[in-house]
Amino acid sequence: MNSVIGNGSQRLGAEAVALQVLNAIQNPVVLIAQDGRLSYTNWEAEVFFGASASHLSRKTLSDFIPFDSPLLALIAQVRERRAPVNEYRVDLSSPRLGQDKLVDIYVAPVGEEGAVVLVFQVRSMADKIDRQLVHRAAARSVTGLASMLAHEIKNPLSGIRGAAQLLETNASDDDRALTRLICDESDRIVSLVDRMEVFSDERPIDRVPLNIHSVLDHVKAVAKAGFARNIKITEEYDPSLPQVFANRDQMVQVFLNLIKNASEAVGDKPDGEIILTSAYRPGIRMSVAGTREKISLPLEFCVQDNGPGVPSDLMPHLFDPFITTKPNGTGLGLALVAKIIGGHGGIIECENMNGRTTFRILMPVSKDVLPLPPEMASPNMDT
Repeated sequence: MNSVIGNGSQRLGAEAVALQVLNAIQNPVVLIAQDGRLSYTNWEAEVFFGASASHLSRKTLSDFIPFDSPLLALIAQVRERRAPVNEYRVDLSSPRLGQDKLVDIYVAPVGEEGAVVLVFQVRSMADKIDRQLVHRAAARSVTGLASMLAHEIKNPLSGIRGAAQLLETNASDDDRALTRLICDESDRIVSLVDRMEVFSDERPIDRVPLNIHSVLDHVKAVAKAGFARNIKITEEYDPSLPQVFANRDQMVQVFLNLIKNASEAVGDKPDGEIILTSAYRPGIRMSVAGTREKISLPLEFCVQDNGPGVPSDLMPHLFDPFITTKPNGTGLGLALVAKIIGGHGGIIECENMNGRTTFRILMPVSKDVLPLPPEMASPNMDT
C-alpha cells in the first residue's frame, strides 16, 4: 500500500513539474484531443488565443481558425502518418485570433490515438522588422544609382533637348511633331531622375514636435479637393495622442502618397472608403545591438481602404524600388515612403485583412530618439 501511495505521489509530482515546464516555455503549446478539443494549453497559448485554459478546453481548433486553414491539413497529415511535421510562416490571422498571427508550427503525435501537440513560434513582429531592414537596404541601393543617373543622364539629356529645339525652328510640320516628341520624352526622363535623386539625399532631417492630426487634416483637405473628391474619408483618431518628432513636409508627402494610392485602389467603387486612424500602442520596441538602448514605437498611424487589395505575390516586395501595379507607375512612391519613415526611426507595413488593405506606420515619440543605421537595429518586444 505504501508503495502504491509513494508511486502515486511521485506521479503527481512529475505531472506538476511537467506543467511548470510547459508554462515556462515562451511559445504557445497546445494539446489537441482526437475529437479536436484543445485539451491542454500552456500560459502562452492562453495569451495567443485570448482565453483561459478552462474556456479553451471546451473549444475546438476550428472555433478559432478558418475551415480552410493549412494548420488543419497539417494535423490531419500528422494523424495519418504518425510522424511530426514542421511548417514555416503559416498565417493564422482570423477575426477570432486577430491580425498579425504569422507563425512557425511544429505538430507531433502524442499519447492516445489521434492526439497531437502543437507548438507555435510567433513570427509576425520579427518578420515585420526584418522586412523593414530589407526595405531600407533596397532604398539605400538606389542611392548610388540616383547619384549616377543625375550626372550621367541629365547632362546629355539637356544637350539632346537643346538640339531638338534648334531643329524644330526649321523643321516641317511632320518633323516638328518628332522634335516635340524628343523634348517631351527628355522632360519625362529628367522628371524620373529628379524623383530618384531624393534617395541620395542623406542630409539630417529637420524635425520638430508635430501634431500628426494636423498633418492628416491637411492631407485630407488636399485629397478631397482633388483626386479623392468622390471618396468617403473617415477619421478614427485618438485625441490624446502624444506629438511625434518629425518633419512636417515629409510626413505630408508620406500620407499624401498613401491616400492617393488608396483612392486609386478604391476607384469608382460605390461604397469606396478610406479610413485614417491613429492610436497609441505601447509594447513594440527596437533594440540597438551591443548597447542597452531601446527605441519604442508606440505611435500607430494607418491608412485603410476597401479596394481590391495588394496581390499576395507582390506583398513581400511592395516597398522595393520600381515595383508597381500601375500601368504608368514608376514604382518609386512606396520606396520613398519607406525611406522617409525609416529616416524617422519608424517602420511601415502593409496587410490585406477582411477585404481591406491597411498601411500601418509605427513611429517613436521622443525627440531624444534618433534613427538608427538599419544594420544596427535588431527586433525585440517589451511589454
